[in-house]
Amino acid sequence: MNLVTGGTGLLGSHIVEQLRKRNMPVRVLVRRGSDRTWLQTQGVEFADGDITDPASLQRACAGVDVLYHAAAKVGDWGPWEDFQRITIDGTRNVVEAAVAAKVRRLVHISSISCYGYHTKDGTVDETFELGYKLYKWAYYSRSKIAAERIAWEAYKAGRIELTVIRPAWIYGERDRTTIARLYRMIKAGQAKILGPGDNRLNVVYAGNIAEAAVAAAGRADCNGEAFNCSNDGEITQQQYFDLLARAIGAPPVTRHAPYRAAYCVGFVLECLGHAFKWAKPPFVTRYAVWLMGRRSYFSAEKARRVLGWKATVPYEVGVPNTVRWYEQNVLGAGR
Repeated sequence: MNLVTGGTGLLGSHIVEQLRKRNMPVRVLVRRGSDRTWLQTQGVEFADGDITDPASLQRACAGVDVLYHAAAKVGDWGPWEDFQRITIDGTRNVVEAAVAAKVRRLVHISSISCYGYHTKDGTVDETFELGYKLYKWAYYSRSKIAAERIAWEAYKAGRIELTVIRPAWIYGERDRTTIARLYRMIKAGQAKILGPGDNRLNVVYAGNIAEAAVAAAGRADCNGEAFNCSNDGEITQQQYFDLLARAIGAPPVTRHAPYRAAYCVGFVLECLGHAFKWAKPPFVTRYAVWLMGRRSYFSAEKARRVLGWKATVPYEVGVPNTVRWYEQNVLGAGR
C-alpha cells in the first residue's frame, strides 16, 4: 500500500497517477470538503484526515509500505503560524505516524528553495548546504527546511528509511494557481521578461517529478539520498514564455523589466503587505522574482545518473497540455 498526502494538489495528484499507471495500490489522505472528483477516477482508497490531525494519520498509515509526503502550505504568502502548523508540525505528525505504523520508506517532497536564494551564475547540486541567504519573510523556504530536517532526524536515528525529492518550479495539469496567473498576464499582454531572458529556468513537469519519486521509493540505494528534480532539460525564461504564448494563442512576450528593480518592488510590496496584514499576496514578491529571473541553476544530474531519470514529458508537450487542461477544466467550467 502506498499512502499519498497532498493528493488533491498538483504534485500529489501526479504521484497518484504514476502509481496507478503501475497498478500499485494507493491510499490518499484527504480533508473533508476537498474536491475528490479526479481522484475518484483513479481507483484509489480514501482516508479521511489531515496532516494536522495525528489520530487520522495513525489510521491512514495502517498497513502502508511507502508514504509519499507531498502536503504542505504552498505559496510564499500568509502568516508564519500557518506554515508552522501545516508544513512543520504537519510533517512531524506524518513522520511520527509513519514510524509508529512501521512504514518502510518515507518519500519526502521538499524544494530546491531549501538551498536558499542563490542568484549569481553557477550550479547548485545536492552537496550544497541548506538555507543560503534567506530573508526574514521567506516563510515557505524556512518551513520546508525545517520539515526536511525533521525527516532527516528520523532517518539518522534509524527510525525509518528516507528519500528526499527536491522539485523546482512545478507545472502541469491540475495546476490552478501558477498557470492561472501566467495565463491571464500573457493573454492581456501584461507579462514581462525579467532581465534579458537568457537565464536558464528551473521549471519541471509534475508527472516527471512523480516518476522520479516512485522510482526512488523501491530502491535500496536511494535510502538516505536526496535528489533535485529541478528541470526537464535546458530552457530559458524567454523560451518558456514563448511556449506559453504559442499555446495560449497570444503574441510573444517582448517587454522586459530589470531584475533588480523588480526585486526591489517586491520587497517594498512585501513590507506594505506585512505592515497592513494583507490576506492576499502582493502582485510581485521577491520569491516570484527569484524563481523567474535568477542566474543560478539547480542541477538534476544526480537523479539522471542514479535513477536514469529523464523527461518523459518534454516542455514542448507539457506546456501545451497544461494550457489546454486549464482552458477546458477551469476556464471552460466557469471557475
